Amino acid sequence: MSESGNPNAGAAGYERAQFNDLGPDSPNGSTDVTLDLILDVKVMVSLEVGRTRISVRELLALRQGSILELDRLAGDPLDVLVNGVRVARGEVVVINEKFGIRLIEVVSPAERLERVKQ
Repeated sequence: MSESGNPNAGAAGYERAQFNDLGPDSPNGSTDVTLDLILDVKVMVSLEVGRTRISVRELLALRQGSILELDRLAGDPLDVLVNGVRVARGEVVVINEKFGIRLIEVVSPAERLERVKQ
């Protein structure tokens, strides 16, 4: 016990912070996880065909009909990005004269979380 008589007080007289338990019986410790709060949040979904690096000089020289060589082969799957993070891969399909994508591989939730942290 310290000089102050408080068993939580340190040698310099500082007291350790006390926090309430966040177990299932506490008011804010519900174990029911719900996504209802974020279900209506809008996110940007984009498809990436491939990437390339070019100089500003080459970029400024681009005209209608110019061709950029990408780092993927024709027929390779496209990356499906949500807010810039890859969440899946897919292939282009045409349905009623509109383009779509058929998902062929979905990144696991654990992998997605790990990529967001990076």
